[in-house]
Amino acid sequence: MIYDYLVIRFGEIAIKGKNKKRFVEKLEDNVREKLRDFPGLQIKRHYDDIEIRLNGEDQDRIVRILEKVFGIHNISSAVKVGKNLESIREGVLEIARAETEAKTFKIAARRKDKRFPIRGSELNQDLGAWVLKHCERLDVDVHHPDLTLRVEVGDHETRIYGREYPGAGGLPVGTGGKILLMLSGGIDSPVAGYLLARRGASIEAVHFESPPYTSDRAKQKVVDIVKKLRFYAGDIKLHLVPFTQTQLAIRENVPEDYRVTIMRRLMFRISEKIAARTDALAIATGESLGQVASQTLESMNAINQVTDLPVLRPLVAMDKLDISRIAKEIDTYDISIRPYEDCCTIFLPKAPRTRPDRKHAERFEHFLDIDALVDEAVRATETVIFGGREERNAFSDLL
Repeated sequence: MIYDYLVIRFGEIAIKGKNKKRFVEKLEDNVREKLRDFPGLQIKRHYDDIEIRLNGEDQDRIVRILEKVFGIHNISSAVKVGKNLESIREGVLEIARAETEAKTFKIAARRKDKRFPIRGSELNQDLGAWVLKHCERLDVDVHHPDLTLRVEVGDHETRIYGREYPGAGGLPVGTGGKILLMLSGGIDSPVAGYLLARRGASIEAVHFESPPYTSDRAKQKVVDIVKKLRFYAGDIKLHLVPFTQTQLAIRENVPEDYRVTIMRRLMFRISEKIAARTDALAIATGESLGQVASQTLESMNAINQVTDLPVLRPLVAMDKLDISRIAKEIDTYDISIRPYEDCCTIFLPKAPRTRPDRKHAERFEHFLDIDALVDEAVRATETVIFGGREERNAFSDLL
């Protein structure tokens, strides 16, 4: 391996002004956590980038991990050489010869240290001619090269970049506050969690289960989805809410066409209480406008009434094809389509109300002991922590 460094560059973080340092520090923390199993690495934060000295560690494995870390614009392989023309020539030629699949190249040089006597444009010409002379395999293509050799002359040394990998973009997880994600076993809600994590949110998840009507396999779907989301969102707490008694009470006391509305209102009440105990600042769902009966504007309006927390719906304007594409990219799609039903589908009425009225919903809720149902569901909630090197059961988190 010719490269001895990886250099992480920022995207949106770079325009954060006075807050930039906080974002960069959080990104560095996240990178260190993701790479904790590579003890030989040396990680150093700079104002404009984060530098990783490989010290013989597996570059390809490290890049695959970093590509999933939000806040990174791109990752470049690099070598360091001295601040003299001879060393720079040797470094550029070494990379050009090593990248055997490339047939065309260009040089992109710049002087961060303006005291260096050779201007960037002159360096481009000199180094391009040097590579052409000593590496006959390569031709120049300044518009669409297979290999761009970036040269950056700094205050004390010169970096030469070869391979470049795209980052995940977004903002570092942990910079945007905590959100409680209502996570079903379906396709949509994992994508909602992914998109919110990409905006810097820390994620906790709540899942409603109805044993014995829902099986352990349905629960396992959700567990497997959380494990996939951890690659992007970091450590996640999953709150498993027993919802059977609540659904049975709704079935026995509420007209069929309003059962979905009342069920969702109770889910939001329970989620709000869990959010209060976990310092979450908002509730998030995977709802998409008009996708199903409970996702009309009238339904959302009637359901939102029961909570004072912001309700985030990052998929609200997306169609199913777009959502499914992202689910496949983050590797949750095949888990979500396993044929095991969640609690929302078990008691689904034949003709749910698509435009529920708030006043009707309030009237039907008088047939239920709302406070008792909510308090018992929260009391019996089980919390599983997916983080660190093991998953730990924490049954008393919400008590």
